[in-house]
Amino acid sequence: MKRIVISLLFSTSLLFTLAQTTNNSASSTIKGIEQKIKDAVTKPSLNAARLQTADKAIQEWVDKKWMNGGVALLIRNGRVEYYKAFGYEDLDKKTPMRTDHIFRIASQSKAITSTAAMMLYEEGKFLLDDPVSKYLPEFKNMKVIDKFNEADTTYTTVPAKKEFTIRELLTHTAGFAYPQIGSQMATAIYAKAGATGGIAVEKQTLQENMQLLATTPLFHQPGEKYLYGMNTDVLGYLVEKISGVSLYEFMRKRIFEPLGMKDTYFNIPSDKQNRLVMLHSSVNGNLFRSPESTVLKGTKIYRDFPNMNFPMQSGGGGLSSTIMDYAIFMQMMLNGGEYNGVRILSRNTVRMMTQNQIGELNNGVNKVGLGFGVVTEKGSSILPLNAGSFQWGGMFSTTYWADPKEKIVGLFFTNVYPTDRGDIHDRFKVLMYQAIND
Repeated sequence: MKRIVISLLFSTSLLFTLAQTTNNSASSTIKGIEQKIKDAVTKPSLNAARLQTADKAIQEWVDKKWMNGGVALLIRNGRVEYYKAFGYEDLDKKTPMRTDHIFRIASQSKAITSTAAMMLYEEGKFLLDDPVSKYLPEFKNMKVIDKFNEADTTYTTVPAKKEFTIRELLTHTAGFAYPQIGSQMATAIYAKAGATGGIAVEKQTLQENMQLLATTPLFHQPGEKYLYGMNTDVLGYLVEKISGVSLYEFMRKRIFEPLGMKDTYFNIPSDKQNRLVMLHSSVNGNLFRSPESTVLKGTKIYRDFPNMNFPMQSGGGGLSSTIMDYAIFMQMMLNGGEYNGVRILSRNTVRMMTQNQIGELNNGVNKVGLGFGVVTEKGSSILPLNAGSFQWGGMFSTTYWADPKEKIVGLFFTNVYPTDRGDIHDRFKVLMYQAIND
C-alpha cells in the first residue's frame, strides 16, 4: 500500500510539474487530487461519533457487571482507530484496567503455535500430509473409540484406518477431544490416563502430557470429522521435536522478538507479573473474583498460573499476552506474513492457513483453515465480518479477527471464566463495523 501511495504521489507531482509549464489553470485540480490522496492515507476510517456508541455500550457492560473490565482495539488500513480500556482490572480493589494489562489468551495460543509449525513446513522439515508418527513415534498405531460405558467408564476400541497427519492436527480432524472442557466420555477417558488440557496445571510438562495422551484412543477415525481438541498441543510437541528447542524458545526467537511482541509468555517474568489481570467469574448474573484454585472436572487448576512458573508449555492454550502484542501478530497475518519489514511466513502459506481446509466437514456455518477459523459466505450473513475473515478466541473470554476485505484487525480482551455473557464479543464486532466511515 505504501508503495502504491508513493507511486501515486510521484505521478501526481510529475503531472503537476508538466501542467504548470503548459496550463496554470490546471494546478488547482492537481492540488485537489494530491489532497484526496493525502486524506485517504491520513484520515480516520471510523466515524468518531459512531464510535461513541461503542464507548457507551462497552461501559454499560461494565456497569451491568457483565464483565469487570476489558480492552478493545481495532486497526484498519494499518492505523490504530480504536484502543481503549474499560472498567476494572480487579473489581474488588477497583484497580482501573489499562491497555498494557496482560491477559490469559488460552486458545488464541493455537494460531501462534500453528504459525510456528508452518515456519518449519516452509523450511522443508515436513509435508502437511506426513503422518505425525513419522516424527512422534509414540502416536503410531492409534486406536479409535468404539463403545463407551458411562456407568464404569470402560470402553472398547477399533484400529485406526490410517495414521493421522500434521494437516489433521492443524484442522482439528485428527480425532483428539479435550479433557476437562470436552464431553463426559472424553473427560473420563483422559482422566484415567492422566492426560490434561494443559492449562493451569501444576507439575506436568508438555512431553509428559503428550506421552500420556498417546496412550488414549482417538474419538473418531482420522480425517472423518471436525472435533475441537488437543491437536495443537500435539502440534507444539512436534515443533519442539523437530526444532530441538522448547516451544517457547522457538516462539521467542522466531516470532516474538522479530515482531517486537514484548509481552507474550507462557510464564510471565517477575517484573511484569503485576500486569496480569485478575480472573473473574460470572455465574447466573453474579460477577466475582475467581478463587485461587478450583477443580475442573477432576483436575485442579490455578487462577494465577501465568505467574506461577509451571513447566507446562501448552501450544493449545497456555500463553498470556497484551492486546497490542496479539494485534501485531494478526497484522502480520493480514499483511500476508510480513510486519514492519520482517517476514515470518510467505503470503502463499498465509493463504493456505486462512482458507477452508476441511471441505464439507461440519463446523457450523463457518470453516477451519490451518490454525484459524474461516468465515464463509453464510457466516458473513450472521455478523458483519466478510467472507474470508479469519478468527478465533480463548476460554477466558478473549477474541480476535482479521478481515482482509476491510483491512481490519479487531480484538476484545476480558478475563472472565466461566461467563454467561459470551455474546459481548459478537456485540463488539457489530459495534466496530457500524462505525466504518466509507
